[in-house]
Order: sequence, then C-alpha cells, then structure tokens
Amino acid sequence: MTPLFVDADIRKASTLPSEFYTHPDYFKASAEKIFSKSWHFIGDTDELRLSNSLLPVTLLPGFMDEPILFTRDKEDVIHCLSNVCTHRGNLLVEHPCSEQQQIRCRYHGRRFDLNGKFRHMPEFEDVENFPSEKDHLPSLPWGRWERLLFASIKPASGLDDVFKEMKERVSFLPLREFKPAPSRSRDYLVKANWALYCENYLEGFHIPFIHQSLNNVIDYNSYSTELYPHSSLQLALAKGGEDAFDLPPGSPDYGKPVGAYYFWVFPNMMFNFYPWGLSINIIKPMGPSLTKVSFLTYIHDESRLDSGAGQLLDKVEREDEAVVENVQKGIQSRLYHQGRYSPKRETGTHHFHRLIAHYMNQ
Repeated sequence: MTPLFVDADIRKASTLPSEFYTHPDYFKASAEKIFSKSWHFIGDTDELRLSNSLLPVTLLPGFMDEPILFTRDKEDVIHCLSNVCTHRGNLLVEHPCSEQQQIRCRYHGRRFDLNGKFRHMPEFEDVENFPSEKDHLPSLPWGRWERLLFASIKPASGLDDVFKEMKERVSFLPLREFKPAPSRSRDYLVKANWALYCENYLEGFHIPFIHQSLNNVIDYNSYSTELYPHSSLQLALAKGGEDAFDLPPGSPDYGKPVGAYYFWVFPNMMFNFYPWGLSINIIKPMGPSLTKVSFLTYIHDESRLDSGAGQLLDKVEREDEAVVENVQKGIQSRLYHQGRYSPKRETGTHHFHRLIAHYMNQ
C-alpha cells in the first residue's frame, strides 16, 4: 500500500486517493491501524443494570469480529473482558444473561469469576505451572459517559480525552435522563465505503444541494465547524421561528438559536443533539464498498420530536445514502484519483482525512 498524505494546509491539500476507498488492502489494514486503536460504542448501561449480569458484544461484526464480554459482579463492579476461553478459544457467552455467579465454558468446563480470574479446570491436575496469568481472561479498556458504554482493544487516547470537548459543550443536558426509543432506532445498509459516509457527514457544504427540508430550518450561512484533536463539531443555528435549544447562561453558545449540535468522534461515531434528545449514528464497515449505519435514538422531550433540525431524519439519511453510493461508483473511474477541498466548507472532511493518514501510516 502507498502511504497516505494529506497536506496540513487545506489550501494546498488534495483528498485521499480513490484507492483508499476501493482497494481491499486499505480496508483490511484499517481494522488494525484505525479501529483497534479507537473507542467503540457498546450500548446502554440499562443492558447491564443487575448484579451478576453478563453482556456479550462483538466489536464490528464482519470487520473486526472481536468478541468481548461486559460483566457486573456481585459487588456491582463492571468489567470488560475477552469473551474467549483461555483453554481452546471457545466463545464463552453467547447471549445476555443474569444471575450468573461464574463464567463457565460449555466446551470443557473451564470456569472464571466475573472479574475474569481463572477459577477451575477439570482434568488438569497434572499440568505443570498451572494456572498462570495466561489462564485469566484478558481485560480491555472501557469507560462510560453517563448511561453510554464504550470499549477499546488498545486505544491510542483515553476516553476522557476523546470526549472532552463534547462533554463540556453539552454538559447542560441531563443525558442520564434520556430514554432509549427502540421504535425510532434502525439500521441502514449503504453501498459505499465507511469513510465516504463519514466525510459526507463532516461537511455541511452539500446541505443546500441535497437536503432541502433541512436547509429550510437551519441558517446555512452561519453553519460552522470546530475542530478538536479527536473529534469535531458542526454547529447548526436555527432559522427564525424554528425550534432551538434553551441554553443556560454558562453555555458558550448562550444567546444563539442553536438548532443542532453535530458531534463526530474519530473514526466512526456521530452524536447528534437536538432539542428533543440525541441520535447516535454508528458507522460499521462491512466491506470496501458496504457499510451498516445504526441510528440509535434517545428522547428527552417528546413534544419537540417533529420540529426543527431533528425532524425527518429518515428522509435526510436516504438522501445521504443516495449521494454517497453515487460517489462510491464515481471514484472507481479510471479517470478520477483525487480532489481538492473548500477551505470554507470542508475543514471537517480535511481533518478526518488527516487523522486517517496519521493512523494508516503508523
């Protein structure tokens, strides 16, 4: 693979080469170089609310395929462990369950405490130097933001550093009180590379051309992007009369009619805050030209659901899918290699490409 280069000066920079979105080698390498070093959204703490509970999760099925296990032990301590038996590699837990005193492998009966410590193995009386540290279940880094759970295999940065700017900016919101809304959550399959979907999200440049309904409720001329080390924010102000946040005096946006906070966290998490609540979008690579997008909805004020920038999200998603899938077809052209950036409108996409190049070249 050719090393990736994106000039730090957006006025001089060219976009990532088309090969990054089409060649299987780049796709395969990104699993280790990017995603194994990043944080992943796991779910809601409600899924692990009881003591002696087990919650198995596979990180990015079909791509990373890393089986992990969250447990809450009898002391109410949460652990994040490998979900693979240290004997012969069998998957330990296949379904969420509760009232479990230990983790037991169905293959040969090896048992572990809920903190991952090896407890017992039948027919191993004559094995020398056993058990050792290698017989415990490996622990993984994990963290939470209010009710939201995250985990990583070998994170390049701490969760608090990655989420710092977002947590500070929306600290006025009672996130712990937000309620999951499964009926408003769904998955979409997009026939395009995961990075194309993300970079489309990261610029508002296309809004007047693709999203007429959204353009009618936000002030495109004031649309702005703020860049942070591991994330970015697109701030959308509402047009006059459209729904906006009731911001407290301590907010840096106090006095502005903020219609939406669009936060992106590298490489594949999007947190869209609206006056009615939160839409989390998780972008899941499935192939060089196939991506699953999971929309997860949390409601804070149901009375504001069908107003402002946070309405018609399914329509906006379908519009994004159509254009991103066309881009996937276009970049396969023998006559296209790279493009350039708008210094005014595409700083978020440029920032994203710079991070990709940094991780892929390590």
